[in-house]
Amino acid sequence: MKTLKIPLAAAAAALVLASAPAAAQDKPVELRFAHWLPPTHPLAKLGFEPWAKSVEAASKGSIKVALFPAQQLGKAPDHYDMARDGIADLTWVNPGYQAGRFPMFAAGELPMLMSNAGRGSVALDAWYRKYAAAEMKDVKFCFAHVHTGTLHSKQAMPDPAQI
Repeated sequence: MKTLKIPLAAAAAALVLASAPAAAQDKPVELRFAHWLPPTHPLAKLGFEPWAKSVEAASKGSIKVALFPAQQLGKAPDHYDMARDGIADLTWVNPGYQAGRFPMFAAGELPMLMSNAGRGSVALDAWYRKYAAAEMKDVKFCFAHVHTGTLHSKQAMPDPAQI
């Protein structure tokens, strides 16, 4: 089976925070972080979990992050609204799951746009920041990143025109 690697900016995601005002806290705070990946996914295990632990460590235990994977608090397309509505304090959003809602971000979903997920993420995030405040005004936009995925086929397709 031949694998053709392509960037899937359509799988780019933006982490957003609910826009509720922050208040000084006398007791520990628990933030709800919702995402739609299974808890065993590498991004959940190697990204979200260590990040949550680092927040707790950096805050000396005054901030804890409760993870809600696998669409526990809502379906994948609902995660932007979940942050906006306070269902979760932080969410991992795929703007492409709501076609037409985020037209500027959709420009970053063009196929074959980026070949390196790391450099592409830096570029997408830097470019989108000037549009995020208007397009995602209901939440606090944290960052955007791309995902480089793969297509699989039983026959070789070395040229995208063959797809």
